[in-house]
Amino acid sequence: MSRTQLDMFGETDDMFPDQPVVYRPDPDKVRRRLERILAEARAAQSMPWDRSKKRLYQQIFPQMTNWLPEEEAAQYKFAFEEEIRRLEAA
Repeated sequence: MSRTQLDMFGETDDMFPDQPVVYRPDPDKVRRRLERILAEARAAQSMPWDRSKKRLYQQIFPQMTNWLPEEEAAQYKFAFEEEIRRLEAA
């Protein structure tokens, strides 16, 4: 979607109106979301999510880490995978 498409009146003061809008999430918000998911898993004695939500988290959790530095992302992914293994074994 271009900036022009975002303006319902077609008015834009952009020099490059056809440039796509690029979304860059706030790394601190990403960390908070990852921490909430991990906290929920860590607090559980058995799988806290139904099959659909578990699958969703298994997809989006690693994708969300892509917005963080590589080493930090690897730590989050490792922690999440460990929790999934623990919960599946419970």
